[in-house]
Amino acid sequence: MTGPTGAGKSAFAAALAKRISGEVIGADAFQIYKGLPILTAQPSLELTQSVPHHLVGFLDLRESFDAARYAMAARQKIEDIQSRGKYPILTGGTGLYLKSLTHGLAELQPIDPVLRADINAMAPETAFLKLDSLDPRARHQIDIKNPVRIRRALEIVISTGQPLENSRTQWKNNADLKQEFCGIVLTRDREDLRHRIASNVDSMFASGVIEEVRQALAILDQLPTDPKALLCRRAIGFREIEALLTGQSTEETCRAAIVLASQRYAKRQLTWCRTQFNFSTINLSSNPFPEPALTLAMPFLKEE
Repeated sequence: MTGPTGAGKSAFAAALAKRISGEVIGADAFQIYKGLPILTAQPSLELTQSVPHHLVGFLDLRESFDAARYAMAARQKIEDIQSRGKYPILTGGTGLYLKSLTHGLAELQPIDPVLRADINAMAPETAFLKLDSLDPRARHQIDIKNPVRIRRALEIVISTGQPLENSRTQWKNNADLKQEFCGIVLTRDREDLRHRIASNVDSMFASGVIEEVRQALAILDQLPTDPKALLCRRAIGFREIEALLTGQSTEETCRAAIVLASQRYAKRQLTWCRTQFNFSTINLSSNPFPEPALTLAMPFLKEE
């Protein structure tokens, strides 16, 4: 189950799990971290107590994670849940994590450590220009505002000697999975989603997200290496609240920036869902939760 941020995936997944005797497996690149439950909108205590949740709030802030590690961990959870006669419900907005399960990951050769070090030493602008010169089409396949994505794409293009899209066409050729997946995209009308995102940001601040980020920064600042490179810092709102804490922003500006970033992220998520998955869609604006939305979801679930 996937969809844009703010759609209501967590509540829907928990309710569905209770109805079909299931357990929820998180599929969010930032909800995996301990220490940022408010910022990353992890499922509430009420939800996690109502049904078992996995791969949520388990990783130290100082650790990195990727789709390959997620796929391995998620498959283990799937097998464990099914062995107990329960239904695994994968839920989250990180499309790459979900696709690593539904399609498998392309088997790329390991990146030369020297090459990786050279690319990491490049300024983001330099890395992008290099990538653009080698593979002009790559700019349309990645988030060019994300230096990590730019550097990773450059690594792949240089290592393989082929355009980035060639590595992505290997998705379906590596889908040697025992499980069959059925999927649902939860969405809402545009104005409804915008209102929910703004409301969620207000709730974050009311719940103490500023102090949460302050404590996370205190942990990260103790690292001997540059903490700015850590994955957890890319969670929407982290940098905005850090700017607030360092006096570079006001709370009003910070809130507005987080709302805007969340809305843009929701748009990218919807684009991914349309282009990468062939899942059925449930609009929770016209099919309110829990009923009739849950009833509408039932025919989409495949029985073994």
